[in-house]
Order: sequence, then C-alpha cells, then structure tokens
Amino acid sequence: MIKKFLIGALAVVLLLAAALAVNTLRKGSRQLDVPALAALSVDEAGAATRLGEAVRLRTISSRDDATLNVDQFTQFHALLQTRFPKTHALLKREVVGELSLLYTWEGSNPKAAPMLLLAHQDVVPIAPGTEKDWAQEPFSGVVKDGFVWGRGSWDDKGNLMSQLEAVEMLVASGFKPERTVYLAFGADEEVGGSRGAVRIAALLKERKVHLDFVIDEGLLVLDGILPGLSKPAALIGVAEKGYLSVVLKMSATPGHSSMPPKKGTSAIAMMSAALKRLDDEQLPGGIRGVGGEMFDTVAPEMSGFSRVALSNLWLFGPVVQKQLEAAASTNAMLRTTTALTIVNAGNKENVLPGRAEATVNFRILPGDTKEQVLDHMRTQVTQAVGPDKFELFALPGAVNASKVAPTGSAQYRLLNKTIREIFPDALVAPGLMVAATDSIHYGDISDHIFKFSPVRANAEDLKRFHGTNERLSTSNYAEAIRFYHRLISEGAKASAL
Repeated sequence: MIKKFLIGALAVVLLLAAALAVNTLRKGSRQLDVPALAALSVDEAGAATRLGEAVRLRTISSRDDATLNVDQFTQFHALLQTRFPKTHALLKREVVGELSLLYTWEGSNPKAAPMLLLAHQDVVPIAPGTEKDWAQEPFSGVVKDGFVWGRGSWDDKGNLMSQLEAVEMLVASGFKPERTVYLAFGADEEVGGSRGAVRIAALLKERKVHLDFVIDEGLLVLDGILPGLSKPAALIGVAEKGYLSVVLKMSATPGHSSMPPKKGTSAIAMMSAALKRLDDEQLPGGIRGVGGEMFDTVAPEMSGFSRVALSNLWLFGPVVQKQLEAAASTNAMLRTTTALTIVNAGNKENVLPGRAEATVNFRILPGDTKEQVLDHMRTQVTQAVGPDKFELFALPGAVNASKVAPTGSAQYRLLNKTIREIFPDALVAPGLMVAATDSIHYGDISDHIFKFSPVRANAEDLKRFHGTNERLSTSNYAEAIRFYHRLISEGAKASAL
C-alpha cells in the first residue's frame, strides 16, 4: 500500500514540476463559514473574454533577443490599459527593462510594510509539429465549453489578469489600502527574468522597500491526485530550489579513427567516464526540510500501512526514501538533483575529436549551495579522469535555493486562511517548488515569499502545463479573481499581520 501511495504522489510533481508536500495543517485546517466570499459577484463571462484577448497576443520571450515580439508585448500593455481603466487611472505604472511592468497602489499608512503580487506576461512557445493536436488554435483565446483556451491562459496570464480584475473591482468599490500594494509583471520569466524580475527587485531595493510578503505563481489546488485524500490539496510553495548549470570540457590529442589511443584516454572516453561518475554519485539525499515536514503531517491522513510507515520514519525511513528515490518527481524533493543535459563532441565519423564538452544542470535543495555543488562535481570528475584532464565553469544565471518562508508566520496564516475561504473544500499545505519562478529574485527584500496559483488541477490538467491544450475553466478563473480580491482586501490592512 505504501508503494501505491508513493507512486501516486510521484505523478503529481513530475507533471507539475514541483515537489508535492501535503500538510493538513492541524494548526488551522478547520473549514470556514464563508458563503459570502464564495458568492462575491464576478463578471465571469466578461472576465473570461478579457483573458481570451490577452491569450491572443503571442508574448513569447527570448533569453538572447530582448526585441523578440516587442509588438505583441506593447499591444498587451495597451490592452491592459484599455480593459482596466480605473486601475490605470489610480495606480502608478512604471515600465522597467523596457517591457516589464511595476504598479504601485499607495497605501495610507507609510509605516506598514508593502505587499507584492507577481505574475509574468511571457509564455512558452508551442512545440513545433504539435499545433494540430490542439482542440482549439493555440493562441485563439477562444471561450468554449466553459474554458478559456490557449497558451498562457493558465501560465501565467490567468494569474496576471485575475490580479488586475480584482484590483479593478476594489478600486471601483472605493477600497483604500492601508499598506502599499505592488503588482510586478515581468516580461521574461520563462527565460530567467534577468530583464524583468531582477531589475524590478533591484529597483525596489534601491528605494529601500522591504516587502511584508510576496505571492507568485506556484503550486496548485490539486484535486483527486493523492490516493487516500478525498479532498483537494491546496499547496503553498514555501521554498524554491536553486539553479546551476556547469560546463565540463575534456581535451585530448585529435587523430584518425583507424589508430585510436589507449583505452579511456580519448576526449569522448574521458567525458563518458566523467558523466557516468556524476550520474552514479549524486549528491546525498534525505527526508528533511520541507520534505520532512510533509511526512510529519501527511501521516495522520493516510490509511493502512502507509499511515504506519509514514508515522514511523525512524523505523521505515530507509524503505520510504528508497521508494521516493525511484522516481524523478519525489527524488527531487530529497536532494540537489544532477541532470546531464548537453553533450557535444566530434563532427566526422573517422576523426577522433580533440575536445568534448558537456553541460550538467543542478537544481539545488535549500541548505545546499552553488559552491558545494561545484566542489562535488570537481571531486567526482577528478575521481573519474584525474585532476589535470578537464576544466569546468558555471554558466551565468546560477542562483542558490531560496529561503524557506516560515509556516508559523502571520503572513502564511493570512494566505492559508484566504485559500480556505475561497476553496473551502481544500486542505492547505506547504510544499517545495522545483521549477523556477520570478519570486526567487526578491529574496533580499522579503522573508515571506510564497508560490501559489489559485488554479484547480487534476491529473489530466497537469499534462497541459507547458503542453498541448492549455486551458483554464471560467468558473475557476472567477475563483482566482475572488482569491486575489480577498487577499488584497485583507492583506492590505495594516493590522492584518
């Protein structure tokens, strides 16, 4: 039974690219009586139409070409100004890094630390050759059968537009925040955020802004995914893994393939030995940190032997860990992962190349560092080929894992309470993001950074993330608007935290 539970859990995070951490929050899992919140009037049809308009704009970003699709981004900016006139009349709007947007809704209490909502404008491209597999055209933005269809409807224009829908409603109602509310919409999140989130965070830091809390896209409201849980699990990312790519180079004497050198001394042979060693000798793992908190809290909600094993990790820990390490998704919860992603060597079948080059990508667990990973890699490659046979260097863009936002904080309780108010059928849990978000760049100006998207998803939906037939239901979109409306209206009170 434990194997069945664990395998079921694996599928969730693999497709979501986030590590699953179910926590029933015994500190506050009771249901709230909030029918008025759930019934907050939202123009569901109008909002869905506006989201569809946003989806039609092909805001695909490029790491190397900052000018790619500039016309689509500028049209998107114009659309926002047209569709949310009250917001743009009241809030200060700044363009950062040419295409990213920062909005400031000034609060009445200058002593109250500001709050920040993040989302991103850019989307990933459609995989070539898959266009015909879409039920609706990938950038149609059509509203049909209760869904808004198209790339970006979920990731991440759904978040961006629902935030603005909520702000527009609040402005129209005369709401005045006590703490300043920031909205930041990067234009290059999908390619690292160097022109958007990095610059916005630096700008706020330069202005000596310290944020009370930040919420960005992240984990979801997962429905029918985890065996043994009848209710949806709303997962809040409280930490994010770091990112490091390392280039490894081997050199040898080139020559003719008819006279190969001594076994194991060609550039390709040495590279093969080094990569095998890195793959075999990965960084140590363990059930600790956010993953450990998951197992401490999920056990009471399970049944049979699963409950026994998860409640007694002191005895069954090695068995549980072995099962978790057997699949990519939950293995990512336990350790800094090693992925061999690029290999290049040779250009002719009868020539021994003088050089071989590979790139290895690491996703760094909170508690590990870039320096430790580089030392590990250097040690393992030395063991494989010797100390003087290689060179390695880190690629730009590396970041350590984020800080872990404390779940005992008032900020976490506010988010927990808001989720339970809007999704009263869901259990709320902290979790670990293994994918990258813009929010990792804000660690210097906030200690409370959360990664959560108010999006309901089942196993079938998860396949659509960055995939074919991306869509968002209009009813769920209305829930997202209610979520941000409630989070802003409560979070912007100086006394709320």
